[in-house]
Amino acid sequence: MLRSTQKHHYPRVDVINPLCIAALALIGVFYIYSAQAFIGGSQWKSQIVWIVIGGAAYVAVSLANYAIFMKYSHWLWLLATTLLALVIWSPLGESRFGATRWLNLGFYTFQPVEIAKLACLVIGASILTRSEVGDVKDSLQVLAKMALAISVPFILILWQPDLGSALVIPFFVFAQLYASNLSKKFFTTGLLIFGALVGAILIDNHNYVKFLDENGISPNDIDRRYQVTTWFPLEDYQRNRILTFVNPDKADPRGTGWNREQSIISVASGGAFGKGWTQGSQAQLGYLPRSVAHNDFIFSVLAEEAGFLGSVVVISLFGILLGNCLRIAGMAKDRFGTLLAIGVAAMFSVHIFVNIAMTIGLMPITGLPLPFLSHGGTFVVSCCILQGLVQSVYRFRKDF
Repeated sequence: MLRSTQKHHYPRVDVINPLCIAALALIGVFYIYSAQAFIGGSQWKSQIVWIVIGGAAYVAVSLANYAIFMKYSHWLWLLATTLLALVIWSPLGESRFGATRWLNLGFYTFQPVEIAKLACLVIGASILTRSEVGDVKDSLQVLAKMALAISVPFILILWQPDLGSALVIPFFVFAQLYASNLSKKFFTTGLLIFGALVGAILIDNHNYVKFLDENGISPNDIDRRYQVTTWFPLEDYQRNRILTFVNPDKADPRGTGWNREQSIISVASGGAFGKGWTQGSQAQLGYLPRSVAHNDFIFSVLAEEAGFLGSVVVISLFGILLGNCLRIAGMAKDRFGTLLAIGVAAMFSVHIFVNIAMTIGLMPITGLPLPFLSHGGTFVVSCCILQGLVQSVYRFRKDF
């Protein structure tokens, strides 16, 4: 039988993800505008600027061979940890709302945590690509390397404190480890440890509620008049967020529980087709606080004004985006490319699930933004860079 020696040429650009990103970004601009229409806010204009900058970053990263990130993964990790350290221990660190998460360079203020998440993603993929993974002994050696690399930025992020962003990291690292065929005993152990951690948080929260009840203290009084010390390392405002989730009747509906309740009302009042663009009463009248409506709670604004149908469209776009990332992971020419694409898909999955779940009362309020929809310069650009990595994996994939 004769075989054709003709070389097949395959498209070098994936159009699915860019189209999804463009659609989500456009939707984001419209509803950021709507969230602040009543007060004439201009954040939608800065969002357009960041989308343009992010688009340029996306193109630049996608044109470069992703292998260069493995070559310089240690330098990227060093840059990220240095910036995180500067936030905490230098005068450049800027505090807002009780947390020090921003680095103020005078002409620009940004959150190094986004660079840190990218660095952890890349260093994790690099370590797993360079290491032998299989039996328990090999797995333990790899875990030791991963623990050393990931724990430093993880602890620095917790120190800020930024519990939401810190908890994103274990999820995509876990996904990378799973894709590397790590010993199944590790995952069983990891699941048990995770269950124990969740149980510890719930027990700690129970003790916290018990203390409030015994002393007749409102959760809103903790930061002002009382200091509660329990054995699990959480700030009082973080405990109050968990309290609002697991025991909403205990939370003050005009204090710690306000954002959650108003977000649920926003989503529920949208109905099937919504109230119409800029017609949502919750954001327009300020019931959904204007400080968060255009970023953390942008999905609440969209759900009220575009309804169930609009919400399904956005979630479907995210589903296509994530599914295509996994498809590209399977087409990668090497393990590093596969782990990068899987890590990006896992990171986006956490942001999407947690953000939407917290707006409908299924998760505690964490402050994780929604990719391409929430307002935020550093976050928008970092999302574009991450998706640019996936595009690069596609461009330099193996041919079938």
